[in-house]
Amino acid sequence: MKDSKPQAARAPKGGLNTEIQARIGHQLRAMYDDVVRQGVPERFAELIRKLDAPGVQSGADGVAPAGDDMSANDKQGRD
Repeated sequence: MKDSKPQAARAPKGGLNTEIQARIGHQLRAMYDDVVRQGVPERFAELIRKLDAPGVQSGADGVAPAGDDMSANDKQGRD
C-alpha cells in the first residue's frame, strides 16, 4: 500500500513533522512574545556594562576567577 501523506508532512523517524514543529513554534512565540518585548531589566543591563568594562578579567574558561567572597557552602565543595 502507498502512504497517502505528502512527503513534507511526514515525521522523520522518531521526530516531529514540519506541521507540528510549526504549531509548537507559533505557540511558543505567542507565549513568550510579551517577555521579549519587556526588554532587559536595568539591573541586568548595569551588570552587563560592568562585566564588559575594561579591567574585568576572566579565567581561561571565560568565567571570572573566584574571590574570597565565596560562601561557606561553595568553599566546602572545593576542598
